[in-house]
Amino acid sequence: MIQSMTGYSRAVTQGDGWRVSAEMKAVNHRYCEIQIRLPKRYASVEERIRQYLADSLSRGKIDLYIKVEAAGSDDARLSVDKDIAIKYHDMIREISEMLGIHLNISASELIALPGVITTEEETRDAQESWELLSPTLDEAISQMVKTRRIEGARLAEDFLSRLDLMEGLRLELLGYAADIVENYRKRLTARITDLLGQQPVDESRLAQEAAMIADRAGVDEELVRLSSHIAQFRELLDSDEPVGRKLDFLCQEINREINTIGSKANDLNMTKIVVELKSELEKLREQTQNIR
Repeated sequence: MIQSMTGYSRAVTQGDGWRVSAEMKAVNHRYCEIQIRLPKRYASVEERIRQYLADSLSRGKIDLYIKVEAAGSDDARLSVDKDIAIKYHDMIREISEMLGIHLNISASELIALPGVITTEEETRDAQESWELLSPTLDEAISQMVKTRRIEGARLAEDFLSRLDLMEGLRLELLGYAADIVENYRKRLTARITDLLGQQPVDESRLAQEAAMIADRAGVDEELVRLSSHIAQFRELLDSDEPVGRKLDFLCQEINREINTIGSKANDLNMTKIVVELKSELEKLREQTQNIR
């Protein structure tokens, strides 16, 4: 079943004193573009996560936000820069004496000044980080695939209805195409008769002219190829593999056949059908941009 490129998922797992949450959003994109936000201490596995997402989701602009919270004590450490604290205190006292005013600062105000207290996060080992994050990541990806498939099923229904309509229009063209040569022969006969009056028409020459127009205006081959492209499109809709680019290519091929038919059509009814086909194809092509 095809998948769209849009989706949302959120997963939370807990264990071994940790709570890991992952929020993922995906929208349409020609390629696979991944943005990841996670705590610095897990930076060692960022590229591994990126590749994991690319292998699982293949296309789309994907934003992933990972948050890790300690259920008990955290492994982040606080440190006090005593030298900076002393310098702040000395400067405050110096300003107080210089201005002749009383300035006083409490310990809580002092430690709130920039640089006095800093947080140091221990960098985790890559394998340890992956073991902690991967279960949540797997759950988020699983949910994302599920939402993409739901949207993909809706798109597939729309695709199939439009393909049915296009096939019906193709059959109408096929009916008109069968009469192209005969209609041209009749028009040519009538015109020659008007010009020559009662003189007999050279049937062999007329047959030659009809054969020439059949070669130039015949659209049987284009209609056969169009039928083949529509059938291939249907087959791809049942695929579990990424097919967005293939569908886009098929739309280009369908457009080529329709344009050729339109250029050869010497019939008002056929021209109207070609316009309808191009309209449906444009809607089809717009939707293929949503398929991964």
